[in-house]
This record gives sequence, structure tokens and C-alpha cells, in this order.
Amino acid sequence: MSNRFAIILAAGQGTRMKSKLYKVLHPVCGKPMVQHVVDRVNRVGFDKKVTIVGHGADVVQEVLGDQVSYVVQEEQLGTGHAVMQAESLLSDKEGTTIVLCGDTPLITEETISQLLQAHEKKQAQITVLTAVTENPTGYGRIIRNQQGLVERIVEHKDATEEERSVKEINTGTYCFDNQTLFNALKKVGNENAQGEYYLPDVIEIVQSEGGMVGAYQASSMDETLGINDRVALSQAESIMKARINEAWMRAGVTIINPAQTYISSDAEIGQDTVIYPGTVIQGHTIIGEDCIIGPNSELTDCKVGNKTTIKQSVVSDSEVGNEVNVGPFAHIRPQSVLNDQVKIGNFVEVKKTTMGQNSKASHLSYLGDAEIGKDVNVGCGSITVNYDGENKFLTKIEDRAFIGCNSNLIAPVTIGEDTFVAAGSTITDDVPSKALSIARARQVNKENYQKK
Repeated sequence: MSNRFAIILAAGQGTRMKSKLYKVLHPVCGKPMVQHVVDRVNRVGFDKKVTIVGHGADVVQEVLGDQVSYVVQEEQLGTGHAVMQAESLLSDKEGTTIVLCGDTPLITEETISQLLQAHEKKQAQITVLTAVTENPTGYGRIIRNQQGLVERIVEHKDATEEERSVKEINTGTYCFDNQTLFNALKKVGNENAQGEYYLPDVIEIVQSEGGMVGAYQASSMDETLGINDRVALSQAESIMKARINEAWMRAGVTIINPAQTYISSDAEIGQDTVIYPGTVIQGHTIIGEDCIIGPNSELTDCKVGNKTTIKQSVVSDSEVGNEVNVGPFAHIRPQSVLNDQVKIGNFVEVKKTTMGQNSKASHLSYLGDAEIGKDVNVGCGSITVNYDGENKFLTKIEDRAFIGCNSNLIAPVTIGEDTFVAAGSTITDDVPSKALSIARARQVNKENYQKK
């Protein structure tokens, strides 16, 4: 349905976080909490999305980019005042406006969609998103009339004992008829201890004018958790982690121990892949089918093919092909490409290097700034010497070359096809195809040297 608008409140400083980082930018499962809210809004679809920013406005805009429009709340004078800042962008429009908090990253697109549908079906002026909790202390209680409509919202401190027994609470998320919202906001006062303009006051104003106020109950209190301190941040992290892991298990991924497995909300994993404990999958990492990942592996913004094994290793910003074996204890640094059937063994570091199909470096090597062809064997302890103290240089190793153990390849240098580099060589010049290159001092034995 068209004529839907979203306002995301993200202007609060978040002093209880006790952090230099602006509150809504604290990450939950690897992504700023406000980005989670924007992602949900994007998936539901709105004609216009407005984020109200205040403290740290420039940083929030840098993170969210052009996904939303922005309005700055120069003074934090309450939620009603915050929404009023969007007047110039939305007040002349007909339709439905949803107001969401930027510190509620657990809300789902299903709940947002269902809230909108309930609001529009009843043709209400306001629909409040509510939730049920066994411990409603501190929350505003939803008092409904016999028709199930919201009669009033009573703050905890103002509630009677009977009202305090109500377990349905106000979550702070609302749907409004857009014109009704901005007309009522002009009538909201700040006669309270904080001298602020509160958005819930719109409800009483609309009711007094004969408007309908409905309520839609979220399926879980977890979705409505607002993050105000590090304790709540940790709770949200745990809830979202469990939600993500459960979704992947139901999609055909085996997670041996979900409590010890961390998967980013942006990751993609194929069927019949097995994730072992201690694994951290971050960013937009894509993993194919039938892989074995972990234990104790860290993958960040990388792409992994099918039937690949990565054990006790770190892979960042790189591409790993099909049937590749990495680890244990390997480090694949950014801008590396490991083609199909490559083997990277223990204590091998690869950086900005492409390895061709079926090539291998099985032990204790550094391969940086290199182009390595197919069926190449890099012996134990071999190094591409890519840095002269000022600049990085390229090493090329062509197909089927054999690099003996403890070889130093001083870049820039090219090792031709079907060549052999003798163990212990330091190569400073290009090696032609099919050659044997030996670059080491001749062995000299000093007999009876110990006696001297």
C-alpha cells in the first residue's frame, strides 16, 4: 500500500551507555542498532523514511547514507518534540506514519507489517504497539475498553494497584494517521517535571476529539526491547544471536553449539554446512553448501565456495573457492583469492594474493602480493619478499612451479612454468620456464674446527 511513511527516532545521546560512541551506533550482531531498524523499514517498504538525529548526527548520517532523509533535533525536548521536527517533510501528506525508536533493533518486519495492517484495517487514528511481560514494572500500562480499543495509557508511577496488575505495556512504537499526528502535536504541552513534549500525549488529545485509538500486540516482548545501557545491549545481542542461529538451523545448516557460535545478520550460509563451536562469521560473508567451518575460525566479509573446510583460521575480505582446505592456524588477509582445490596449511599467511587451482602452501609460509598459477607447490618456510621498506612489489609464480623449502623470492620477480627452485634459495632474478634455480652459498665443511 502506498502513502506510508516512517519516522525513526535516533536523536538521544544515550548517557547511560557511558560511551564515546553515539547510542544507536552500538552494534548488535555486528551491525549498528539503528541500521537494523532501517533494514526492517526498507524491507516493509515506505514512501518516505525520516530519521531524527541529534547528538552525533554526522556520524549517524555517515553510517546510514542516503537510505533515509534526515532532520536534526537541535535540543532534546522529548519524543513529541522529536517527531515534530519532521513536520516540514511530512505534515502535508495523507496516509499512515509509523514511529519507531532507533534503539529497538530486535523488532521484525513481520511485526511492523502486521501493525500497519491492523491500523489500516480498523481505520484508527492511532494504533499502539503493545507487548505482554511478566514484569511490567516501569512501563506504561495499556488500559483497554470493552471493545478492545485503548482507553488510556497509564504510567507506572500514576497507576492504581489494579492498573499495575495489567501486564500489557506500551512499547513506544506507534502508527498514526499522518494528518492527525501533526495536528495533535501542535497541541502537546510540556507541563511536566522534565519540561518535555511527550509523544504519548497525542493519544489523549486524539481521544478527546473522538478519534479511535487501537492496539496491536507484538508476539514477543523481546522485539520491543529498547537499549539504554550495556546490560540491555548484551541482552539484545544474545536474543538476536539465538534468533539468527535458529533460522540457519531451520534452513539446513548444522550448528554444533549455537551458544558458542556467532553469525552476522548479513551472512548467508548454504545447506549441509557444519559450523563448529567458537566460530565467528561477520559482515556480509557468504558460505556455500557442504562446508566445514571451525572450530575457532573467524570469517569477515568473505565468499566461500562449496565443500570447503576452514579450521581454526582467520579469513578476511577474500574469496575462497570450492573444495579448498584452510588451516589449522592459517591467516587469509584481505584481497586474496584461493581458487578451487587450493590447500593452505598450518601457520601460512596469505595477503593480496591469488592462488590458482590445486596449488598449495602447506606449512609456515608468507605469500604476499603474489600471483600464483595452477598446481604450484610452495615448500615449507618459503616467503615472497614483497616489501623494500617503502614499496610493495609483485611476485609471479607460474603453473606447476615447485618452490623448495625455505626459499626467499625477492620481488619483483617471476618464476616460470614447470620450474624448480632449490631449497634454501634466495631468488633475485626471473627464473625461465622448465629451469632449476639454485641460489645459495656452496657448503663448506671445516674439519676439526671444534678443536680450534
